Amino acid sequence: MPPSQGTAHPMRLLGVYAALVAVMFGLVFFTGDKSATPKLGIDLQGGTRVTLTPRTPDGGKPSKDSLQKAQDIIEQRVNGLGVSGSEVVIEGDNLVITVPGEDGAQARTLATTAKLYIRPVIGQPIPPQVKNGKPVNPQQPQQPQQPQPGAPEAVAPTTSGAPTTAENPPATGEAPAQQNRVFPAQAPTTDAPAPTTDAPAPAPASPEQAQKEIAEAKALRQSTDQTIQQTAMLTMDCTKPDPLQGNDDPNLPLVACSADGTEVYLLDKSRLDGQEIKDARGQFNAQESKWTVDVEFKSGGADTWGKLTTEFYQKQLAFVLDTKVVSAPQVQAAGQYTGSTSISGTGINKTTATELGNTLKYGSLPLSFSTSEAETVSATLGLSSLRAGLIAGAIGLIAVLLYCLLYYRMLGFLAGFSLLAAGVAVYLIIVLLGRSIGFTLDLAGIAGLIIGIGMTADSFVVFFERIKDEMREGRSFRSAVPKGWARAQRTNLSGKTVSLIASAVLYLLAAGQVKGFAFTLGVTTVLDVIVLYLVTAPLMMMASKSPFWAKPSVNGLGAVAQIARERKAAAGVLVKEA
Repeated sequence: MPPSQGTAHPMRLLGVYAALVAVMFGLVFFTGDKSATPKLGIDLQGGTRVTLTPRTPDGGKPSKDSLQKAQDIIEQRVNGLGVSGSEVVIEGDNLVITVPGEDGAQARTLATTAKLYIRPVIGQPIPPQVKNGKPVNPQQPQQPQQPQPGAPEAVAPTTSGAPTTAENPPATGEAPAQQNRVFPAQAPTTDAPAPTTDAPAPAPASPEQAQKEIAEAKALRQSTDQTIQQTAMLTMDCTKPDPLQGNDDPNLPLVACSADGTEVYLLDKSRLDGQEIKDARGQFNAQESKWTVDVEFKSGGADTWGKLTTEFYQKQLAFVLDTKVVSAPQVQAAGQYTGSTSISGTGINKTTATELGNTLKYGSLPLSFSTSEAETVSATLGLSSLRAGLIAGAIGLIAVLLYCLLYYRMLGFLAGFSLLAAGVAVYLIIVLLGRSIGFTLDLAGIAGLIIGIGMTADSFVVFFERIKDEMREGRSFRSAVPKGWARAQRTNLSGKTVSLIASAVLYLLAAGQVKGFAFTLGVTTVLDVIVLYLVTAPLMMMASKSPFWAKPSVNGLGAVAQIARERKAAAGVLVKEA
């Protein structure tokens, strides 16, 4: 509740604000990387640019609608709330992604087509027989294992009904056993959301060459002929880029590698795809102390998932993401399901879980892309321009404080303390937002912060002028402060509401740096109200009860008090004459 008429204890309100700031300090310095610096945008620190070239099965040019849809999906993946400062633009028939910083791997992973299919596993997987184009053991080539009913390991149903399993590591010297959790612990690959290296990407193939590679791969790996399927499994090289990435036909069988490249699978046609995903999010599983990606299906997908768990009881279902088998669990909980599953494993951490969750949540791209080598983009403004802008802002702030001191005397110190409290809180919030939602501070965002803090100074002016109005009516400084606050808070709240509505509308309708400006303006507007109620008003209430602050030479309100006395004297004379 706002302080009025002395009903709220000022020290309690100041204590609440101090506690909030202390909590933010603790989050900044005792969580994350302990860095107390905000993330900067492309215009201030530079970035990394990657060009995405579409790869269509027929080798033709992509349609403008498909490019626009791909641009929108990638923007949702990379920007989330729209404040990360990344850019996705269409240049001719290509998409160009620019992200802040030097992480080129992050930019390339945004091109993941993210086509998710759930396919039944035919037979048992085999280790890859070819590596880098050469047989693993040319003297004694291994043969694929014949299909066997069921799988060698059992899976215990969980209380939620989602199929899960226990670990069963392979014996020494043997090929890795199938990993039997819903989404197993596997090393991320180049087309997964978490590449571990930033090696240069191969040059994009020509449309004719890409069309030829896709056609040849489909003829070999998606044939319905069992002999060709066996040949495909024996000649599959899991170390090379997959030309079928995002271009496999879900209505045909598929020979595919596991995500870690240790197994080759023969899969039946797709029975459920990623379009049936309702939501996907990365979160920390406290019970198992690991990060997971929880996937929730739509109503139709949930029904299909339930039927699959019944039809393929004690058999394997493969989760195939961009033609890679991410997981192939054995179904044990027949008919018991909640319409959801999860992704987990040693390759899933906070960053990869968030990226994969966003990738699946916002849907698959209508096109598959080949990525260029990452290029470094220099800052358009640079740290020197940032420093110059901050110096200009500091000079303006000092000028405002000097004006307050000259016009309001010691009350200007209270305004300065409130501005300092607001500035500290804004800085901590920006740092925390950079960690939590990827917010990056660019020049437009800095402009929003400066305008927002300037509006905080306007609140002081409104409050002080309302106090003067009360004193002109004959009240003392002690009684004028609560009365002035009661009148000022309505005016201030009306102004802040209008500013907040404008910020929200601008944020929803704008794009790019304008969205960042609106975001920071809205944050500082909300913080302005908090500072006004928890810092400025309590300080003024305390000052009104102090004999020192009541002195006209200290609060600068002597002239206003003199006007009140003259009005009172003039009114007395008129009464006597009447």
